[in-house]
Amino acid sequence: MKTILLLHGAIGAADQLEPLAAQLRESYDVRTLNFSGHGGTADNGPFSIPAFAQEVLAYLDAEGLQQVSIFGYSMGGYVALYLAKQHPQRVEKIVTLATKFHWDEPTAAKEAQMLDAEKIATKVPAFAAALEKRHAPNDWKALLNKTKDMLHAMGANNPLQVADYAAIQTPVTMCLGDADKMVTLDETLAVYKTLPHAKLAVLPATQHPIEQANILLLAFIIKQFIA
Repeated sequence: MKTILLLHGAIGAADQLEPLAAQLRESYDVRTLNFSGHGGTADNGPFSIPAFAQEVLAYLDAEGLQQVSIFGYSMGGYVALYLAKQHPQRVEKIVTLATKFHWDEPTAAKEAQMLDAEKIATKVPAFAAALEKRHAPNDWKALLNKTKDMLHAMGANNPLQVADYAAIQTPVTMCLGDADKMVTLDETLAVYKTLPHAKLAVLPATQHPIEQANILLLAFIIKQFIA
């Protein structure tokens, strides 16, 4: 049975991927992990794509997994592609959903504004409560601040430039919701056209949050691609 690792997005956690994991367990050895500082795991320092990719590599080594396929939601997809570029022998196939590829300083500033912990606590208290519960005992406000720092760093120096994708030989299926307001079709197509072995799936009536995705459709796409 093939192994598939599910990677969560920024300010998220592995529990958000449980509905998808449940649809895949009959076909695969399904693994999940929480990046440091997320989902109650220990905080190991500044957040960054290279650091998170190293955490995935460390997990594979600890579990004795020489090669896996990866599904990455949002930031998780970016981490998967970064890992495939740096350690191609460890990643068999990748499926991404709602992964943002275009990062510059204005983009980072715009996205960072959405992570204002005080505004979230005041204007969207239910979301604040969910973040507090998801990341306990860690301070969810500190997590947001560290995520903002990571986004600004990506805006100043994007870890993966468009040209870098040409070096990734790992087969990739890129999924994007047609109603995603965070990730544009243009930036997705730019990477899709650069990756040597890429497929593209646009999901109908799908916004950015993984909770709003059609999990049955997503599981079908993953199964068809990874086989």
